[in-house]
Parts: sequence; C-alpha cells; structure tokens
Amino acid sequence: MLILGRKKGQEIVIGEDIVITVSEISADSVKLAVRAPRDVPVFRRELLQAAQENRDAASSDAAALDAAELAALIGENTAAQTSKDKKRTD
Repeated sequence: MLILGRKKGQEIVIGEDIVITVSEISADSVKLAVRAPRDVPVFRRELLQAAQENRDAASSDAAALDAAELAALIGENTAAQTSKDKKRTD
C-alpha cells in the first residue's frame, strides 16, 4: 500500500487516465474528486460491501428453502393463478 500526503488542490495520478484531487479538508473528513474514464468503475468500499452482504443474504435465504417448500410455493402460486384465470373467463 502506498500512503501519500496531499494538501487541498493537490492531485494523485493513477496510470494515464485517472486523477484524484483533494478538493476539501475538514477536521474529520477529506473530500476527493475522481476523474476517470466512464468505463472505469469507481465505488465507495462501504457500498460494495453492503451490496455483497445483500447478495449473500439473498442466496442464503433461497438456499434455506427445501424442495418440499419450493413445491408448496409453486403449487400455491399455480393454484392462485388458475383461480384468477377462471374468474376472468367467467
């Protein structure tokens, strides 16, 4: 890991296309401006972690259902849809 000290207005260049500028410094935070090509994704780490946690929770919820529960859900949905279809044709 490279650690650099920068002052307001100073920049860090990554490769040829990415420039990070220190735009504001306050007592407990630093605002950075990132200039990068549109095809380069730039995310805050906490957002990526939250998205991964949501994906993990969704996959574990789906894995928790066993075959019988899935069959019951499919049967209930099929029965409900058949009932709605019959009412539409009556």
